[in-house]
Amino acid sequence: MLLAFNKPYGVLSQFTPDGRHRSLSEFSFPENIYPLGRLDADSEGLLLLSDEADLNNLLLNPKYAHWRTYIVQVERLPSPEALITLSQGVIIEGRTTLPCRIRQIDTPDIPERVPPVRFRKNVPTAWLELALREGKNRQVRRMTAAVGHPTLRLIRTAVGKYKLEKLEVGQWCELSFSERKRIFMHK
Repeated sequence: MLLAFNKPYGVLSQFTPDGRHRSLSEFSFPENIYPLGRLDADSEGLLLLSDEADLNNLLLNPKYAHWRTYIVQVERLPSPEALITLSQGVIIEGRTTLPCRIRQIDTPDIPERVPPVRFRKNVPTAWLELALREGKNRQVRRMTAAVGHPTLRLIRTAVGKYKLEKLEVGQWCELSFSERKRIFMHK
């Protein structure tokens, strides 16, 4: 079984509560399901869950090159040079990230976050679409910070060719055979 979940802000990618955040236990998932990868409590969007142990390695091992796509709200307007630097990889904790796909996008049509993103009157924000083939701890946030554009909001919108489009925040569904195939498309 493979499930797609539109994870809300403030929810941990685990079933055991930690006393500070909400957990996956609140969302009535079937038994014996566990998350494939993670999204931090302060990140939102597509989280896959399954009862199939072999899917974790298949989806998360960089050698299989599964793309994960995010939309990211950052502080200030990035220069073309900052976007090129991000696309080529940045050094995080002594290691260069793999090259990624990145482009600046218009403000997406998405629900407001609760609580809202901090607003600073004199600091503009921009939205980026970023696709990675790896997923180190807080990697997107560390990458944007490395080029001087801290992340304010982070939403995973796709894994492979499967896009999070039909699920409202907090909803989940079991993926059909054709949806599942889109998850495993590499390019």
